[in-house]
Amino acid sequence: MKLMNLVFIMLLPMQMTLFDFSESADISGWIIVDDVVMGGRSNGNFALSPEGHGVFSGKVSLENNGGFSSLRTGNVKLDLGGAEGVILRVKGDGRSYQVRLSTDAEYRGREMSFQAGFPTEKGKWTEVKVPFARFVGRWRGTELPDKPLDPSKIRRLGLLLADNKEGPFELRVDWIRTYGGNNTPTSGAH
Repeated sequence: MKLMNLVFIMLLPMQMTLFDFSESADISGWIIVDDVVMGGRSNGNFALSPEGHGVFSGKVSLENNGGFSSLRTGNVKLDLGGAEGVILRVKGDGRSYQVRLSTDAEYRGREMSFQAGFPTEKGKWTEVKVPFARFVGRWRGTELPDKPLDPSKIRRLGLLLADNKEGPFELRVDWIRTYGGNNTPTSGAH
């Protein structure tokens, strides 16, 4: 009987916390990258709220061919090969955001990323599941569907707003976790 219970427990979907934005979280490794790198005029910010949430906010501008703001980690080493995807607890503004992952995959000798979009509901906390199977490779706006995501080699994780809409934005993030499968990271989880 005990062996049967053990097997059952091992088959349950697991969650592993990658980032928890409590009031004491260290967010110094997170970096804002806006369209100013290409001459645009958007500006983003990332801070912790007194309630213990990460707040990615700012203003997107379409001037000078701009239109995006992003937030990403510095270099991390995460082996998420045993998971089905990531789940985020977010409170949005009704805009659609993207999760971005980088691995050792390259295109033309440069780092590429893998992205998957998710909607938000204005003023409402939601848990958004993003399966690894939905991530599509991209490099500077070019879609690379033949380049598969290898979740066992995550080097960077980020969020992006690039919905072709000007104006202010705010995305509150409580936590980011994995879901499904056997979640046993190697190192670098925060």
